[in-house]
Amino acid sequence: MKKLRAMKDLRATALRARRELDPDVREQASAIICQRVIRSREFVSSHFIACFLPMKDEVDTRDIIERAWRANKRIFVPVLRAGRKMLFRELCPDSPLEQDFFGIWEPTTGDFISPRNLDMVVTPTVAFDDENNRIGMGSGYFDRCFSFLRHRKHWFRPKLVGVAFACQKVEKIAPNAWDIPLYRVISDAPQHSDSAH
Repeated sequence: MKKLRAMKDLRATALRARRELDPDVREQASAIICQRVIRSREFVSSHFIACFLPMKDEVDTRDIIERAWRANKRIFVPVLRAGRKMLFRELCPDSPLEQDFFGIWEPTTGDFISPRNLDMVVTPTVAFDDENNRIGMGSGYFDRCFSFLRHRKHWFRPKLVGVAFACQKVEKIAPNAWDIPLYRVISDAPQHSDSAH
């Protein structure tokens, strides 16, 4: 119970910090994060990339998506289904979009891909620490979708890359047994660490 309360407090603090970012600062920070993702080993070597469509005050990932298309990479975005299931559907420049029950934009047409066949997943994080632990929105879609990674001895694919603003970093996250850590977190921090598992 104490651990759950601490997690909720960390989530609330990080969400508040993200929400209170000045819009100009958020835009500049998003640009820095996108450039770091685009230059990363994971992005350069990937062909099948999952990326989220930004909402509210999240990192704006549109530069990542557009650069991937220009490089003839395929982009897939999460679509949420009943039973707390997360699938990935291809996003093309002309894909028709609609909002789901959370208000998240998703394509209404396009091929689906198994999470196991993705090379890289760019995912939003609410909070993160130096050990690449993350806190999401608390619904569990991410951890259920990538639970197959928990039993691997080596990290092959997909590489789970979190993106977040530096203000969302916390000192320590105590992960639960079911939490899936990230391979790397990319932020706009000046002393940005490029550590990966």
